[in-house]
Amino acid sequence: MWRPDLCPDFEADETWWRELAVLQYVWRSYAGKSGSQKKGNMEKNTFRKVVSVILMSAFSVFGTMALIKKNDSVYRNEPEQKNPMEGKKVVFVRDGRDELNADGARGHLKAEEESGYCPGFYERFIKRFMDIILSFTGLVLLSPVFVIIMIRIKTEDPGPAIFVQKRVGRNKQYFKLHKFRTMKMAAPHDVPTHMLACPQQYITRTGRFMRRHSIDELVQLWDIFLGNMSVIGPRPALWNQDVLIAERDKWGANDIKPGLSGWAQINGRDELEIPVKAGFDGEYATALKQGGIRGLKMDIRCFLGSLRVVAGDRSVVEGGTGAADPDRTGCAGVDGTSGKEVK
Repeated sequence: MWRPDLCPDFEADETWWRELAVLQYVWRSYAGKSGSQKKGNMEKNTFRKVVSVILMSAFSVFGTMALIKKNDSVYRNEPEQKNPMEGKKVVFVRDGRDELNADGARGHLKAEEESGYCPGFYERFIKRFMDIILSFTGLVLLSPVFVIIMIRIKTEDPGPAIFVQKRVGRNKQYFKLHKFRTMKMAAPHDVPTHMLACPQQYITRTGRFMRRHSIDELVQLWDIFLGNMSVIGPRPALWNQDVLIAERDKWGANDIKPGLSGWAQINGRDELEIPVKAGFDGEYATALKQGGIRGLKMDIRCFLGSLRVVAGDRSVVEGGTGAADPDRTGCAGVDGTSGKEVK
């Protein structure tokens, strides 16, 4: 197991009551300063105070919810769900007797040694502070959009608008990732999209648009606010993507929090083969671990590059990791040219 004593204050960035208290103090200080500087304009002063109270109240509500949901979000209430490889460095051992995993290979992970990585000041405090501010702002501003999306999903295909998946977080700790549902309720359960013989027939019209522009991932702002993810980082692997997990371990990319978007996503996304994708994740992890200006510059570069991906990206391959396979993306029952599903 990974030992907290290797990094005594490692849990500090996940102690929610501390984060909540510090940010509320900063917010109150700003609100008070703003008020004293604007005594001559009562209307603006009152407006600022009202907005500050509303935002502080919303932050307090979100923070309280995070406190309540944190343990459940990382399966602490379900010890049987704990990842046996958590906190360990692993390698992938091919074995034809094993079941086919989510990467399309047969084999299993083997632990080699403990992971002794300890996050630096930038990663633990500055990056976490930015994550909280950005995720909270996004949740507040996008809440009307989220409501519209959920209505649209339920109207097109009745069922839950949001679904939960088991993913691999920092140090291989399992956590519950949230996504807007993009597939029909009739789609096979517990089967990754890239393992389906004909994924297009299961994706809804709304889901196709959301996947193309990564809108289905935006609800993960909540996972970032919780502390299970970061705005920028390697995309979280499925719990059974053994090959990807092992490849990332070669680069130390599993030591850091997964992200909403990352270096690999702006350099090819689904078109990248697993070793190449893991290499990009490793480049980002190396820069982040160095911290300081280099870590900040890398985060800014990834953030700006992600805006291009969201605006219009063609590197989404439904049905595989790597170059698009015509036999999987254009299949019987689906018009591959128009994207219209044929009943």
